[in-house]
Amino acid sequence: MDDLTQRLATLSSAEDFLEFFALPFDEAVVHVNRLHILKRFYQYLRTEQGVAEGEPAVVYARYRGLLQRAYEDFVRSTPAQEKVFKVFQEADGQRVSVDSLRATLPSVA
Repeated sequence: MDDLTQRLATLSSAEDFLEFFALPFDEAVVHVNRLHILKRFYQYLRTEQGVAEGEPAVVYARYRGLLQRAYEDFVRSTPAQEKVFKVFQEADGQRVSVDSLRATLPSVA
């Protein structure tokens, strides 16, 4: 495991990631969208070819750019519009009731 990967493994919150990559951010945006931002960042990392290849400074810059892109997705849009999580993908613009969400949980024996 390289040094950057090891350092990333110690981060636990969206704020930690944004601070690590020295990205300015609005606390209000992160407070509401933290999980969405991290999930979108992960999606970008998975789809970007060769993102982890090259010199450490180049890899850091690529990761930083993808995190910034993920953050900006939620500055200009909403979780419902971005549909990062399955519940938003299935809702397709419709309201989702708490009862319908409960129905999707596995039963406790």
